[in-house]
Amino acid sequence: MTQAGTTTPNGSYASVRQYAAGIVGTARVDPLAGVRLLFPALLAGAAFIVLFAQPIALLVRDWWSLPEAGHGLLLAPLAVWLAWKAGIRGDARGNVGLGLGMLALAVVIRYMAGLAAELFTMRASVVLALGGLTVYHFGFRQLLRWWLPFLLIGLSIPLPELVTQALALPLQFKASQLGAALLRTRDIPVLLTGNVIRIPGHELFVTEACSGLRSLTALLSLAVLMGGLMLRLPLVRVLLVALAIPIAIAINGVRVFLTGFLVYFVDPSLGTGFMHMTEGWLLFIVSFVCIAAITWLAAVVERRWTSRGQLVEVADA
Repeated sequence: MTQAGTTTPNGSYASVRQYAAGIVGTARVDPLAGVRLLFPALLAGAAFIVLFAQPIALLVRDWWSLPEAGHGLLLAPLAVWLAWKAGIRGDARGNVGLGLGMLALAVVIRYMAGLAAELFTMRASVVLALGGLTVYHFGFRQLLRWWLPFLLIGLSIPLPELVTQALALPLQFKASQLGAALLRTRDIPVLLTGNVIRIPGHELFVTEACSGLRSLTALLSLAVLMGGLMLRLPLVRVLLVALAIPIAIAINGVRVFLTGFLVYFVDPSLGTGFMHMTEGWLLFIVSFVCIAAITWLAAVVERRWTSRGQLVEVADA
């Protein structure tokens, strides 16, 4: 059995289960030592629940009820699973000073945000508090070990309304412009006014729901996840996340084009209702495939680049 703070036979990281088993084993051999190990963790867990129960409950409510926040229902459990799979460093040593500082800052931010009724900052304090608990018990290097789970939890927090409003309108205009340009390539007369596309006999209004902001948020999260799991170099990961933005904009412009094309040539009812929603889901799958294909290609290039570098080093040696 691997004890807490030891190294596993397969590497330098112990699983969370092994770490917990080590604490239980210590408690069986020396109950007093077990109490000393468990009491701070239990006390910290109870204090965390008392202090942050409200923002967590509000966040889960938004995940369930708001379409633009629904990806949190997937990201949060996935982040927990990734942290579990990543395990705990064999040389984990808590940094009490830094951990307490992060926790104190999280508590201050939580209550100041509560007084100001600012949900985003209040929810961000939960992530900061989790980071503080990690540093307090396992050290800052463990926080770096869990960078992907923490980033996914951060991405699951809905953006402030002020930010979404500021982003939605430019995205609506971009989608409208791209959709109108594609419609013109099919010799369809188009008059574009802001986010309103007028074609003979019909008028298409690109609403906030059709701005692509929801798909952009989901694609950014997907790019972060796939980059973290499949790629090694930080620069390549950043490029993958950056590419998710034009992909989301382009796919949403194609969706506007298809809506106008079907309304003009087939049936005006295809621009609304179930068909319109199905079209959005299918195009999101196309976006998913594009991100997956780019990630696979980047991983292949990365492996070849790394292997060539290793061969050059061996040759020089």
